[in-house]
Amino acid sequence: MAKLEMKSRNSAAKVVRNIALCGHGHSGKSTLADKMLHLTGAINRAASVDDGTSICDFDQIEKEHHYSIESHIVHFDYQGCRFNVIDTPGYPDFIGQTIAALHAVETAVIVINAHAGIEVNTRRVFNEAGKIGLGRVIVIDKMDSDNVDFEALVAEIQEVFGKQCMPLEVPVGQGAGFRGVVDALHHPRATAGAVMDPMAIHTPLVEAIIEVDDETTAHYFDGIEPTDEELARDLQESIRQGHFIPILEASGKTGVGVKELLDELALCALPPDAIRRTAIDESGNEVELQEDPSGPLVAQVFKTRIDPYVQKLSYLRIYNGTLKKDDNVRLSGGKKTLKIGQLLEVQGSETRAIESAGPGEIVALAKVEDLHTNTTLGEWRMAPIKFPTPMVGLAAAPKNRGDEAKLAGALHKLVEEDSTLTLDRDPQTKELVMHGMSELHLSVIRERLQKRDKVEIETHQPKIPYRETIQQKAEGSYRHKKQTGGRGQFGEVHIRMYPLPLGIDVEDFATKERFPHLRNQHYDEQLNFLFVDSIVGGTIPNNFIPAIEKGFRERIERGVIAGYPVRNLCIEVHFGKYHDVDSSEAAFKTAASQCFRQVFATAKPSLLEPIVTLHVTVPTSKIGDISSDLSTRRGRVLGMDNEGGGMQTVTALVPLAELTTYNRSLSSISGGQGSYVIEMSHYDVVPPNVLKQVMESAQLGPEEDE
Repeated sequence: MAKLEMKSRNSAAKVVRNIALCGHGHSGKSTLADKMLHLTGAINRAASVDDGTSICDFDQIEKEHHYSIESHIVHFDYQGCRFNVIDTPGYPDFIGQTIAALHAVETAVIVINAHAGIEVNTRRVFNEAGKIGLGRVIVIDKMDSDNVDFEALVAEIQEVFGKQCMPLEVPVGQGAGFRGVVDALHHPRATAGAVMDPMAIHTPLVEAIIEVDDETTAHYFDGIEPTDEELARDLQESIRQGHFIPILEASGKTGVGVKELLDELALCALPPDAIRRTAIDESGNEVELQEDPSGPLVAQVFKTRIDPYVQKLSYLRIYNGTLKKDDNVRLSGGKKTLKIGQLLEVQGSETRAIESAGPGEIVALAKVEDLHTNTTLGEWRMAPIKFPTPMVGLAAAPKNRGDEAKLAGALHKLVEEDSTLTLDRDPQTKELVMHGMSELHLSVIRERLQKRDKVEIETHQPKIPYRETIQQKAEGSYRHKKQTGGRGQFGEVHIRMYPLPLGIDVEDFATKERFPHLRNQHYDEQLNFLFVDSIVGGTIPNNFIPAIEKGFRERIERGVIAGYPVRNLCIEVHFGKYHDVDSSEAAFKTAASQCFRQVFATAKPSLLEPIVTLHVTVPTSKIGDISSDLSTRRGRVLGMDNEGGGMQTVTALVPLAELTTYNRSLSSISGGQGSYVIEMSHYDVVPPNVLKQVMESAQLGPEEDE
């Protein structure tokens, strides 16, 4: 990554415009960004995704696949504004990068392929931007494509996203005949070849925009036309409130309409102080951030990238205060301070050192190990960005023996970069399991390991994270006694085991009515495990009680019937025996573990399986096929929502075990037009036939006393 000369810059927040280019894959986002950079003079050469010279898609894997796999930041100056543009990936498999980018901007520019229309990720990013409260602008790109029907596409947009979506510009020609655009708001004029009459849509446009301003509206209906200043003010306010979403048109490839697009973005894109954002101060109070350059520093890391040259880059959005080179700043949530070394502005793969940056700016810090995605710099703390939970897993191991440490280091870097990638090590199988958003996501992770870190891995489907539990009360005892010469081993434990429903009030459960001799109790919320000590008369000395609890906990992690961790139960130790010489902590730990095992087997043991909420979006014609397929996967349909544009979303509860290869099945059923999102719902008891299959595959052998 090149480092260029130092320079000074002091941008006021009011002239900063932060936008995220988002939409479905191959809609032309990166090409548009490259064209904007060239047109504004930010770069002195034409750049292209097709020939691998794109300023945005500079990663080697992106060049080979011709699509973005991570977000990239560029900037340019235009009409007195500093534009920070984040080009985001188009495929839902990399939605984490897009969500992070949306939290760092005020305006989402949603790019739609004129030929393909509204696609899977178009809906997702439109809704994500709406949830955050961003201003939204729709850009119809590739207007020079074959078989473009602009009026039909506008109708589809309005059907799917609402009537507040209106053309701010009218294209002159479409398809191969696309040669320009006409401003329908400020300078409407009759133009030969215009696809729609700019004069006809001018009045509805004005009325929609000034609706947010009662005074301007009153004057308008009194016959007084709004001034350009009033229109500009009301335009931004109507976009901020979501009352108006402009539709613009361009061809990033030919450049037609891109200058006009920049003109409109200078008017439509919201300034940093347009979106209400808050932080938590030192006293725990919520404080509204004012984008004040002289106020307390509040900056949040929204993206991390590991670069082969500068190692680690942490991308920051500054929301309040000013960050300066060589500053000492506090990391929120602790007393640790951080000395700022070089402060960098980012242009694709290049960085440039700057002296300071104020509210609204997006900058980077290099080689700061204490910074991670969601870290807040400053005295106040911002809420973390919430990323979707990755649910598609692959067990991974290095292909070459001796590469374990190398793989661990490479995966650590990937997890730092990607908040939708998680790693877990199964305590039973010792498998290292990667969880990502989809098979494509994990495939790219594998490719990145090989090409960037020179580590090849072998993968296979991981074990489903089942949990063991019980469904009825049981009791029993176990005596551990061994005499092998010299000091022996002796410990006897009597227990009662109870189901402990998830979410139960432990104080209501652990009453004197249920445990008349209760002395102590320990509750582990994560395991939903309650340990009760009801020993009376010193039948087990107090110093052996912790060893008994430890024996239970070790067994809880090892499982009993199929080798999966145990959850949702209470164990009461109510009696036992000891020997003055032969009893020890080790003996009582073993007795407790074996007693747990035997009593568990008589308490109607069962397996719990993860149930996920599945949202499947497909063409309406495929709903019957999807419903039939879900029934074969033990799914339960909860409802359906009309997404417009001939698409519907089916919501269902489905066991995770039934969805390990769902991506391929959905693609086959929907002809590649379907998409899905899964999120964890709850655990539920598996049916007897599934329990039998899982236990047979586990094949646990006999166990000796430890």
